[in-house]
Amino acid sequence: MALKPTEDEITRFADMFSAMGTGPRLRIMRLLLSAHPEGMVVGNIAEELSIPASTLSHHLDKLKNENLVKVRREGTYLWYSADTEVLSELLGFLYAECCTRNKAIEPQAIVRLCR
Repeated sequence: MALKPTEDEITRFADMFSAMGTGPRLRIMRLLLSAHPEGMVVGNIAEELSIPASTLSHHLDKLKNENLVKVRREGTYLWYSADTEVLSELLGFLYAECCTRNKAIEPQAIVRLCR
């Protein structure tokens, strides 16, 4: 991605943030990241987060539509996993602005948070 994002990129990232902008969806993303790279079957996600299946399906569809999660079928099971390539782009978008261009946050502080 270029240092200065295009309007299309900004819109795309805003849509991703919007998709994660509810408590349940953010919890889903965190859970799927903790299960990376294998992912989780829908039933286990629902059980872990105490989200009814119909509600979970709605949330997963929203995340999938923004390419934040990937889904694969194995037999009768749907496995969901976080799309780390897309998340890397999203984090890179924030990082470029806050930590490289204007140094609002020192890059070392971000690295310390991740440990």
